[in-house]
Amino acid sequence: MIFEKVKSEIIAHNSYFVGSGNRAAVIDPRRDIDVYLDLSNRYEVRITHIFETHRNEDYVVGSLELANVTGAEIHHGSRLDFSYGRGVKEGDKFEVGMLELEVLETPGHTDESISITLKDRESSNEVYMVFTGDTLFAGDVGRTDLYGEKEKERLASNLYDSLFGKLLKLGEGVIVCSAHGKGSVCGGAIGDLEYTTIGFEKKTNKALQLKDKAAFVARKMREKLDRPPYFRKMEEYNKEGPPLLQRLPPLKAVNVAELKKHRENGAQIVDTRMPTGFSGGHVPKSINIWRSGLPLFIGWMLNYEDPIIIITDGNAALDQTVRYFIRLGYDNLQGYLAGGFPAWYREAEQVEKVNTWSVHEFEKNLEDKSLFILDVRDENKWEQEGHVKNAHHIWVGDLKNRLREVPKEKHVVVYCDSGYKTSIAASILKMNGYEKVTSVLGGIMAWKEAGYPIEKTKQ
Repeated sequence: MIFEKVKSEIIAHNSYFVGSGNRAAVIDPRRDIDVYLDLSNRYEVRITHIFETHRNEDYVVGSLELANVTGAEIHHGSRLDFSYGRGVKEGDKFEVGMLELEVLETPGHTDESISITLKDRESSNEVYMVFTGDTLFAGDVGRTDLYGEKEKERLASNLYDSLFGKLLKLGEGVIVCSAHGKGSVCGGAIGDLEYTTIGFEKKTNKALQLKDKAAFVARKMREKLDRPPYFRKMEEYNKEGPPLLQRLPPLKAVNVAELKKHRENGAQIVDTRMPTGFSGGHVPKSINIWRSGLPLFIGWMLNYEDPIIIITDGNAALDQTVRYFIRLGYDNLQGYLAGGFPAWYREAEQVEKVNTWSVHEFEKNLEDKSLFILDVRDENKWEQEGHVKNAHHIWVGDLKNRLREVPKEKHVVVYCDSGYKTSIAASILKMNGYEKVTSVLGGIMAWKEAGYPIEKTKQ
């Protein structure tokens, strides 16, 4: 039996490559499919089956891309009218060499969600592993809020039935292969385990300790998770089918004059350098999202219509940067600034800066009435971990739509967990005409390390 787990870091997406004999199947492939083709060549097998456990909402699925190259048939749950592939139902079985893959309908996260059991008949007729999509994770279960509040209770009820009526009835030693790991937006408390089993989840997964259905549903009804705006685009792409790429789109090098023209025409300028570099100097009207933060925040910050220009220091890791964008459906990549940010200032162009403070400077100025202190961490961090005295809270992902709450006449001092989201927020403020903006280096982490006081929001 061939088994490979393919991880898409940062968005914490897992896909799987399984095979036997000269055939293979891929479960929940990502859009940049070269990794699966490489595995096919390495093991000298042909990809014949592609399975989608559900309509994914947090990345662009690569099924059509992979099928276009391999000729494999796409299978997904029949309870949603996909524009491509074949709908499957409970009990449908597929042979991949000596492997037997069988469909379990496991609605709850979405109506069409399926799980797929795997038997390696060369070894045994017992279920060996199960691909659970977003139904069951290590340490958590799927979110049930994607259809809105009115449908949340129904989906939570269905999820309970799928978990307790089907998945947990599989053998204790069955290996659970979920579509996401720790850090994914598709769950609230996904554990940091590469693999888990049905038996281990029965004993340790807090959601599964609520064996009473009413208690389980009540827990899911209380759950509050962020829903990034790009989810809507992913749901559209993954139901109707995204545009075929054929290959990773090549990035065009643009010079300073071309960048200025693109900016005048409404292009989105994304500076992927670290926050300290951005604060020291950047192209006016650019947004700062550090490179490894791109998968987490471009879906909050960028639209799908206007072209995107990337600015880096020395144009490092452009291949990986492109992958981050296309996995979330941002195909409108216009190019990158040749020579990186140094090319901009070498031509004596105007440079914008963001003032920075250490936490010690922040503390010395805390009582200054001209300050507007802005905490851009998520709501759970704000409520559970406390905050700096007199701080106002706006999650960085909501800041663009709540700028009216931030007075322009004030000196805005921004902090987050450690300083990265702070720089995103500061760049948004500078783009929108805020003249006095200061980023706190190290954020709340450094504030606590220095022993400065924390206040808790009254519940």
